[in-house]
Amino acid sequence: MPLTSGVHLGPYEIYSLLGAGGMGEIYRGRDPRTGRDVAIKVLPSNASSDPGRLQRFEQEARAAAALNHPNILAVYDVGVLDGAPYIVSELLEGQTLRARLASGPVPVRTSLDFAAQIADGLAAAHEKGILHRDLKPDNVFVTPDGRVKILDFGLAKLIDQESTGVVSSVLPASPPGTSPGLVLGTTGYLSPEQVRGEPADRRTDIFALGVVLYEMLTGKRAFVRGTLPETMTAILRNDPPDVRSSNPQVSLPLDQVLRRCLDKEPSRRFESMHDLSLALSTIDAAPASSTAAVTPVPEPVLPVAEKRRSGLPIAVFVFVALALGAIVAMVNGC
Repeated sequence: MPLTSGVHLGPYEIYSLLGAGGMGEIYRGRDPRTGRDVAIKVLPSNASSDPGRLQRFEQEARAAAALNHPNILAVYDVGVLDGAPYIVSELLEGQTLRARLASGPVPVRTSLDFAAQIADGLAAAHEKGILHRDLKPDNVFVTPDGRVKILDFGLAKLIDQESTGVVSSVLPASPPGTSPGLVLGTTGYLSPEQVRGEPADRRTDIFALGVVLYEMLTGKRAFVRGTLPETMTAILRNDPPDVRSSNPQVSLPLDQVLRRCLDKEPSRRFESMHDLSLALSTIDAAPASSTAAVTPVPEPVLPVAEKRRSGLPIAVFVFVALALGAIVAMVNGC
């Protein structure tokens, strides 16, 4: 049963219900010790008896609390009251990216900015040895001033330290029930390796960010089909419709970055979120006119000898023209 206004959850006073979902209820509250308004996410006591949901809830709290980055939701406190675990985080004003997309595609330069901010936040998580594994527009929040915040690390996972050099993490290696072949995440945003039930790494989050970027640019989901099996097959076998056909403002360099993110083979994607962030920032820094669909073809570089030979006919033409002019002048003079 939802908490009512005026009740206390630990030291926090509840003001109102902000929303509810499968992973709990979110309330607007206040910390009387600091006078700060906060968001309080509560897992109902009847749901906390489910080991899987409780483990995911605890993982979200631990993952977010271990991260301190302007593009990741800040967590202030965690606790349990009468068997109901809760997370206290910063209170955000704005809307989710999913709500933003309800009105259509996001402008190209804004899409690049949002994607770069998401990449920066996930790069910080990866440095801590934490994968998100469930990136989607519902888990991306946009504040009125354009700040992006990554939400919900409920499916966060410790990155294999042998491949990343990470020595330790605040998270367990995997949530309960996780085993090879088990698919976790939201189907339309899964990577091919997740669909196959293979181990995820940082390039899994890169694929998901590519799917989110595609949706921002086109207003359409990249792989969603009529049924779950068809969607999973599309992720494994099909490329999404050409992004530049849907949005002519997408430049060729952006299209190339997007294609690399969405490559079915992880080894052909960007190696890290830092690399992807740099690529996105470089495109964003280009003049606005460079986002047009037509990209000028650079002049081929010729060897010096070829340049000299290519200039020879012009020199001969000029010489002959001068000579003819002189002859004409002499004839007229006569």
